[in-house]
Amino acid sequence: MTEDMVTFSLSDAREFAVAALTGAGANAAMAASLAHATVNADARSPSAVGFSHLVDYLESLVAGRINGKAEPLRTDPAPALIHVDADGGIAQLGFDLAFDDLAEKARTFGIALFAQANSYTSGELGDYAFRLAEQGLVGIAATNGPALIAGSGGGKPVYCTNPLAFAAPRKNGAPLLIDQSSSATAFVNIREAAARGEPIPAGWAVDAMGQPTTDAKEAMKGAMIAFGGPRGANIALMVEVLAAGLGGANWSLDAPDFVSGDRTPGSGLTVIAIAPSLLDESFEIRLDAQLTRLSTGYGIHIPGASKFTSFIAARNDGIRLPSALVSRISAFAKGRD
Repeated sequence: MTEDMVTFSLSDAREFAVAALTGAGANAAMAASLAHATVNADARSPSAVGFSHLVDYLESLVAGRINGKAEPLRTDPAPALIHVDADGGIAQLGFDLAFDDLAEKARTFGIALFAQANSYTSGELGDYAFRLAEQGLVGIAATNGPALIAGSGGGKPVYCTNPLAFAAPRKNGAPLLIDQSSSATAFVNIREAAARGEPIPAGWAVDAMGQPTTDAKEAMKGAMIAFGGPRGANIALMVEVLAAGLGGANWSLDAPDFVSGDRTPGSGLTVIAIAPSLLDESFEIRLDAQLTRLSTGYGIHIPGASKFTSFIAARNDGIRLPSALVSRISAFAKGRD
C-alpha cells in the first residue's frame, strides 16, 4: 500500500515547523532556527534528521529535555575561538547566533573554532559544515550525544553515533559535502525496525550480552557497532574528544537519554572553519578540477552533489512528508490553542 503524502513549499514547511515548535514551548528564536535546519535537511534528502527527527525535539520540549526558553551564553576565550553554553536548548540556535562571527574570524585569522556544550542533539551535522562552504570556507564539524555504540574491544555502549562532517567550496558546482556517523547505521534505522518488528542486517548491533544480533528489539537493549570495527570505534573516540572534550560537554557515557527523562543530553558540538584562499587563491578552481576529474575520468561518486541538486529542486517542487507524520507534528501546534 502506498503511503499518503503531503506536499509543502519550503516556506510553508518552515511555518508548519515553527507552529509546532512554538506550541511545544520553544521561544521564537529557537523555533525559527530549528525550523530552518529541519526544512533544509528534508530538502536536501528525506532523512532521519529532518521532519522525522523533529518529533524527538517536540517531545523533548514538552518533557523538559530541551529548555524552550534557552538563551545561549557566548564567550570568546581567544581571538579565533568562540565558546557557547547552549543553556539546555538546541545546538542550531547557538551556532546560528555565532555563525557570521565564526566566518569572519576564519577570514581574518585563517582558521577559527566554535565549541558548544549543554545542548540537545545537533541534528543534520553536515548543515554546519555546508553553510561554511557556501561562504568560501572549509568546514569540519563533530558532535556527540548519549552513548549508543560500543567501543573497540567492548560490548557496551560508550559513544554516541559521533558523526563527522566535512565540506569544501568548489568553483563551478555544489560544495563537496561528507557527512557520516561512526556507527554502521543510523540509530533511527534500528529504532524503526524495532517498532515494525523487523530484523536488522548482521553487523549493525549487539544485544545486551554483547553478542551479535539481527533482532532489532534486542539491539535496542544492547549497543550499535562502529563501522569498520576498531577503526570506526577509534574515529568515534576522536570525535568524542573534539565534540565533548574541547567544549566541556558531557561525555557520551554521562549524557542523559535524548528520548526519555527530563534532562538535557548536554551534547557537544565543535565546528572548525578554515579560509583556504589565504593558503591558495586558486583552491576552489583546483578542487573543482580534481572533483571533475575523479567523477568523469574515474567514475567516483562525489558526496554532496545529489543533495545540492535535491535542494534546488525542492525550491520549486517543495518537500513531501508522510501524512501520518504531518498529523503527529500538527498535534503539537494545536497545543497552543
